[in-house]
Amino acid sequence: MTEETTQPHGEKLRKTIKWISETQLDHPEMKRREIIQQAQIRFNLSPRDCEFLNKNFRQEE
Repeated sequence: MTEETTQPHGEKLRKTIKWISETQLDHPEMKRREIIQQAQIRFNLSPRDCEFLNKNFRQEE
């Protein structure tokens, strides 16, 4: 069984958002866009989840 099938719906996205927040605090020199891109790969997000992050968490540049 994969990790994805054992997690409640939305748990992966919650973990991703938490990781993004922690990474921003630990690495203030990194742009949020870079952190989000790393998170999308690290957590193997669906296209829908990627779109949600890009729409709601990316800073205006």
